[in-house]
Amino acid sequence: MESYRNSDPRPPIMQGSPPAMVLPKLDWDRPPWNRWAFQHIREFLPTAEVWRGNGHRHRFDRAEVDLDGLAVEDSTGAPTTLAGLLDETYTDGFLVLKDGRIAYERYFNGMGERSLHLSQSMAKSVTGSVFGILVGRGLIGPARPVTDYLPELSVTGWAGASVQHVLDMTSGVRFSEAYTDRYSDIGQVDVATGWKPVPPGSDPAFRWPSHMFDLILGLTETIRPHGAAFEYRSIETDVLAFIMERVTGKRLPQLVSEELWQKLGADESACFTVDSAGYAVADGGFNATLRDYGRFGQLILDNGGGVVPADWIEATRNGRHGPDFNPSLPEGSYRNQFWIEDPRSRALMCRGVFGQMIHIDWNTRMVVVKLSTFPDFSNVGYSVATVKAVHTIAAALD
Repeated sequence: MESYRNSDPRPPIMQGSPPAMVLPKLDWDRPPWNRWAFQHIREFLPTAEVWRGNGHRHRFDRAEVDLDGLAVEDSTGAPTTLAGLLDETYTDGFLVLKDGRIAYERYFNGMGERSLHLSQSMAKSVTGSVFGILVGRGLIGPARPVTDYLPELSVTGWAGASVQHVLDMTSGVRFSEAYTDRYSDIGQVDVATGWKPVPPGSDPAFRWPSHMFDLILGLTETIRPHGAAFEYRSIETDVLAFIMERVTGKRLPQLVSEELWQKLGADESACFTVDSAGYAVADGGFNATLRDYGRFGQLILDNGGGVVPADWIEATRNGRHGPDFNPSLPEGSYRNQFWIEDPRSRALMCRGVFGQMIHIDWNTRMVVVKLSTFPDFSNVGYSVATVKAVHTIAAALD
């Protein structure tokens, strides 16, 4: 089915009693269903709370600027306005923080300030930041072998890999991130996490993983020496999360709550989706509000704010760059579960499929959050236009 933009009529997905259009379990993240599903994860998947605690709420001052009419380029390079680009790129929420104050904030597609929105792979950066806290505390050594913490992985492709290889996604483990292939490794992640059922009519002889650690133990092959090259593979983040759980004796939602969410002054408790073994899906199952994603970005911009070690953030901003690193980030790099835009700005980015982004730039003192529901897993034109718009906004607010 085709999706709908915010300027189009909204179909009655999960509206009415009973709903006129019921969410399909196999395709809830596909268009047009994802436009509803990404804001309602707790209504159809099991989740674990990331409690905000009883402490302070970090209140943003406001210094708002009407940027709706700002001249930017659309996904084809043609002139449009920021409002037009946000419509073209299926935006659910958009936030600009300048010097820690809200400069621009917009909600679409039924989203509001208390709505939790699926992060997809921005969850990797949340997980990586808490990992950095544990490293700073001396609980984990990035140079040590993964098997020092998870000896069960000695029979997998991670044998001989260091923790830093996993942090930077440079282990040599064979893992296919082919999103549209339900039998690929990432397709099997959908089943292992409980996000999707086993596809109807699948080969009865095919062994589907029962949960995430079961899937990890089945990844026994390598395709290159550890450390030889970057290859984006979501499963690396889950290995990191199991290390975190093993060394602390706590599950990931509790760790993120105690070490990060309660300290950054979140408005709302967040949540993770969980698999059948209660494991919180570190690689993409995190959900939070637009402003709380902004608070996380601002914490990183503030060099950790005394929560995430400043030297961890500085190290994260240094990676091995391009050329031709990524179709939408040709001069980019990847380090400690964050993307780096280019070697000049060293701006950090959290990115997730279907158009999730937090852009953190020390040079412009700006954090931009975009929550979206693209019709496709990735769209280079949308992503490039969005980053260009971020730079145009920065120039307008300078």
